[in-house]
Amino acid sequence: MTRLIAMTAVVLLTAGAASSSAYLKLGAVVNGRVVDATWQQQPIGLFISDSGSNGVSASDVRGAVERAAATWSAVEGANVRFAYQGMTSAPPEGTDGKNTIGFLERPDLDRVLGATSFMVDATTGEIYEADIFFNSSFAFSVSPGGQNGRIDLESLALHELGHLLGLGHSAIGETERLSNGGRRVSGSGAVMFPIAMTAGAISERVLEADDKAGLLDLYPTGSVVSDTGGIVGRVTKSGRGVRGAHLVAFNPETHIMIGSFTLSESGEFVIGRLPPGPYILRVEPLDDAEPDNFFPAAVDTDFRVTYAPRMVVAPRGGSSMPIEIQVLPK
Repeated sequence: MTRLIAMTAVVLLTAGAASSSAYLKLGAVVNGRVVDATWQQQPIGLFISDSGSNGVSASDVRGAVERAAATWSAVEGANVRFAYQGMTSAPPEGTDGKNTIGFLERPDLDRVLGATSFMVDATTGEIYEADIFFNSSFAFSVSPGGQNGRIDLESLALHELGHLLGLGHSAIGETERLSNGGRRVSGSGAVMFPIAMTAGAISERVLEADDKAGLLDLYPTGSVVSDTGGIVGRVTKSGRGVRGAHLVAFNPETHIMIGSFTLSESGEFVIGRLPPGPYILRVEPLDDAEPDNFFPAAVDTDFRVTYAPRMVVAPRGGSSMPIEIQVLPK
């Protein structure tokens, strides 16, 4: 068996995401190839640890988690279901056959609000157990309107349940470096963006287009495959492929943004599960978060932000003709 760990700060993969990825996903190596790590049995049962923290009760945790789970389950075209199994005295860690969510005190992880750990069958890629812990070293809130100085637990649960479902981090977001070495989020376009959430804010209780595309890539119903399209191509610099470039497809008619990455030395990319239509493509280095938030190995960040030379149409039920985007060193 292979154990995968995903945190708000870091995602560890057994290898790069599958080559058809429209989104950075967790994977398992099966017979020399990478397959998506997904739940093959549904509904996904969830237990809530019966201990609270800092004014947030176990019942509050259950409410926040159930609201977040309902948000993921409501994505049209995705085959995702959760089921509350009950309270448990077990902590949200270890291997006990339960998917447990609750608080752990981890002052050593002073920049990690929460984390998700997995047990994955290395022969099939099936996730068969997962736990989520919220770091009780931080102050949380379940207030409907948020609470100053406290992290919104529902927003964090939404992010961590994305990991539990098999999603990695999105790179659609903007940050600025702080004097203490950390980063402040100046704009986020996805719940799965990895930088810490702003205390008091509740804006990340809503899934964005990039989050939904990732979920549809992992758990599509039959109609999704025929109703969406894809864009394929390659990012190059001085004639060679660029590994770890971040691409964003922007639809000027609907204003949605969906991202992808070049996952190999060849610089090839796929942006899938796109609503059919025209897209502007933007290529950027991974410089709005530490690159190891996305990739376990080194990536190329020495290039300028570049736009594709033309708009590209994602056709319904198929993929575009390949496009090459040439970037220049900084």
